[in-house]
Amino acid sequence: MRLFVQFLYLSFSTLLFAQKPSTANDIQQSLLHKSKMMQSSLVKNVAFTNIGPTVMSGRVADIAVNPENPTEFYVGYASGGLWYTKNNGTTFMPVLDNSPTQNIGDIAVDWNSGTIWVGTGEKNSSRSSYAGIGILKSTDKGKTWLNVGLTDSHHISRIIINPKNTNEVVVGVIGHLYSSNKERGIFKTTDGGKTWTKTLYINKDTGIIDVAFAPNNFNIMYAASWQRVRKAWNFDGDGSKSAIYKSTNAGKTWTKITKNNQFPTGDGVGRIGLAVFNENTVYALHDSQFRRPKKDDKASTDELTKEDFKTMSTEDFLSLSDKKIDNYLKNNGFQEKYSAKNVKQMVSVGTIKPIDLAKYLEDANTILFDTPVIGAEVFKTTDGGVSWNKTHTNYLNGVYSSYGYYFGEIRVDLQNENAIYVLGVPIIKSKDGGKTFTSISKENVHSDHQALWVNPKRSGHILNGNDGGLNLSYDDGDSWIKLNSPAVGQFYAIYADNQKEYKVYGGLQDNGVWVASHNAKTDKRWYQSGHNPYTSIMGGDGMQVQVDDRNPDIVYTGFQFGNYFRIDRKTEKNTYIQPKHILGETPYRFNWQTPILLSKHNQDILYLGGNKLHRSLNKGDDWETISDDLTTGGKKGNVAYGTLTTIAESPFQFGLLYTGSDDGYINRTKNGGGTWTRISNNLPQNLWVSRVVASQFKKERVYATLNGYRFDDFTPYVYVSDDYGQTWQNISNNLPVAAVNVIREDTDNENLLYLGTDNGVYVSFNRGKSWDAFVKNLPNVAVHDLVIQPTAKHLILGTHGRSLYKATIAPLQKMTQEILKKPVHIFELEDIQKRNNWGTSRSQWREAFEPEISIPFYVNSANKVTVKIFSEGMQIHTFSIDADKGFNEAFYDVSFSKKGLKNYKKVNKEIDIKKAKNGVYYLPKGKYVVKIGEATSDFHVK
Repeated sequence: MRLFVQFLYLSFSTLLFAQKPSTANDIQQSLLHKSKMMQSSLVKNVAFTNIGPTVMSGRVADIAVNPENPTEFYVGYASGGLWYTKNNGTTFMPVLDNSPTQNIGDIAVDWNSGTIWVGTGEKNSSRSSYAGIGILKSTDKGKTWLNVGLTDSHHISRIIINPKNTNEVVVGVIGHLYSSNKERGIFKTTDGGKTWTKTLYINKDTGIIDVAFAPNNFNIMYAASWQRVRKAWNFDGDGSKSAIYKSTNAGKTWTKITKNNQFPTGDGVGRIGLAVFNENTVYALHDSQFRRPKKDDKASTDELTKEDFKTMSTEDFLSLSDKKIDNYLKNNGFQEKYSAKNVKQMVSVGTIKPIDLAKYLEDANTILFDTPVIGAEVFKTTDGGVSWNKTHTNYLNGVYSSYGYYFGEIRVDLQNENAIYVLGVPIIKSKDGGKTFTSISKENVHSDHQALWVNPKRSGHILNGNDGGLNLSYDDGDSWIKLNSPAVGQFYAIYADNQKEYKVYGGLQDNGVWVASHNAKTDKRWYQSGHNPYTSIMGGDGMQVQVDDRNPDIVYTGFQFGNYFRIDRKTEKNTYIQPKHILGETPYRFNWQTPILLSKHNQDILYLGGNKLHRSLNKGDDWETISDDLTTGGKKGNVAYGTLTTIAESPFQFGLLYTGSDDGYINRTKNGGGTWTRISNNLPQNLWVSRVVASQFKKERVYATLNGYRFDDFTPYVYVSDDYGQTWQNISNNLPVAAVNVIREDTDNENLLYLGTDNGVYVSFNRGKSWDAFVKNLPNVAVHDLVIQPTAKHLILGTHGRSLYKATIAPLQKMTQEILKKPVHIFELEDIQKRNNWGTSRSQWREAFEPEISIPFYVNSANKVTVKIFSEGMQIHTFSIDADKGFNEAFYDVSFSKKGLKNYKKVNKEIDIKKAKNGVYYLPKGKYVVKIGEATSDFHVK
């Protein structure tokens, strides 16, 4: 009874506090908590290895270049941290890995002192723009970082430093993305970040998206405010509070300068970017959300468009020729079963209306791209903002489409007032002050452009940061060099197939789907062969992957909003398999990350989730809908919402299925969709269901994770049920504040769970009663997906910012409660193959190859331990290491000690042990025993 009451209390409390934004204090306390967890973690010595890819990068947020030495610069990635190069991008070194976050909005460097400022929290307001923790500052080139304030800002757009006073800094803050807050606007410090003064504040929904100062006068500044409100179902990125402000006293006070002077005002004013040439000459790039005026004369064409059907009467439709209707149906991808004759029949009897032929084509993509707004436009002032003039007479079509909120950067060449650059879907330049433009996008440059540095001393030398990484040009964009050596890919989902040398697949933000062998090398050797180990198999925003266990050449994957394909990699045939609604029905809603699942009971059966669950019995060729709407029904907005986000199938029973939705519903069917039961009523409501996992150890068990990120609620919501979801137990316990993206059961150990959050990954040895943080070689980065390859016993992390990581988990699978109570335990050791190259080198210029084996062990208290190696009861080597409480790993070079060799030769006189070229005596073939304390294990040299 007591446990039941406690459960009711937990349920009530989480229900009560769901959707409440996390406070800055909650986050700061959580960061301290995680820091302590990392120090005491039982698994802090489990080593992860980054396995790429590097060939395709992630979104760049900002670039800071040394003006006196442009081969030295920093690159800030939106969710991949800060990287430094001093050799013009030939190699990069991460310098933010020891900080609490990898999420960057802007960076600024005082090159004289080497001081680095990082505004955390991406400036772009996309669906994967992660919040930050304020301003980070380093005075030792990134060795250590100090948080100097603005901890509730979430998203920082710009940092500018007074060139003559490194302690005087002005910061533009956009503020929370999904909720209102007051810590937004412009902030200034004159003491290096010890104290801050808010010098410009508009309101709790309007922040500052850009700040720039006159190159030779820090007192003259311009700033752009941006009114934006984002919800899970809608994004409103414009408003009357969006405007341009000016300061003449280094940001102490501000005056609005876009009012009755030709610059747009009103509710349609969107994001604004600024480029300052001098005190009076400024360019402004405006994302105009005002509608384009309707043309009086409709272009003469005989083809029907979907707009024609939106106001067409039944009589007018029936009078259309069959040829015109058939052309419309064919040109717009209607299913073959629809023809002019049967569609007319459906209209005539009232089964459908003419408008349904327009609605049939409406989905999240059409809403995104078919909005007739003015879009990108460039303005210029030469009198310090007293008046503004639009530089061009034509529309800049295709620069923004309808999502200008994602871009907004403009630059001017400080040596040429008329040379400007506009960043959008292409990158375009003008040499006549914005009257005409030409594209400088090229074949090796990603199409979405986010940051640009223009050399102030050498025209044509530019660095371009985009969604695919970094590009360098010395000829003003006529040709580009790609600088993608950091592994900073932003994965949404990953998969590992069941081959012996298994392959890893993953879908990347705006960079398609890629595949490689799990042991692929990510060095630069591929430039010689021309073949990168990673292969692209799909474009767009890469999404989920499923691979047929019977034939690894059959891959199911796709891009955003449920556009999935069945790929035969052997024949290179792609078959489009998205389920289609029936003409006259409301179109299906598909999430940005539409879930798919191949049944383990029958690999011909594929599930795909829209707002309803669809099932194919023949690999996606045909579909049946096996549910009604499993969401709250959606909401009015411009973002797909009211969609399924996760699907799970019980390995114990075909037809026992679970679904989760972006609006908080978890549903269950025990009969293959015949009937459905909602099982989330006692959980926090309206949150994004990031995972539902049907247990492989107990039929009644199911796990669920909820994600409040889209309400700025970063609480970790993690639950388990042992009765098919009728009741739930909260197992978040000692987790730090960070939204949860994924939970996985171990494949061998029922009590072992793995958890991926927006700020790291965790493991539990007791099914969620307590959690430990993975640490070694892992930055604090968002983990979107986890995969376990059961044969290799590898855990693979799909991070949203630092590509893929891999670790061996075989020892963890053996860490039972009995072992955790032991003083010391050595896990199973791998044998090693004797090679002739031990201690030798192929060249005098190369180091000798030195073998080693890993000795994984556990101790229940931190102390110095002695590792002893025995052969037939005789000690042949010994060494000591400092061991932490928990998992440890000692490395042994399979050599004799001097004394051990002498003793071994006395007993084994017939064995000739020769000194290797590096002077080391290595073990011959045989069986050897490792002992630590009272624990032993053995290995073979074969």
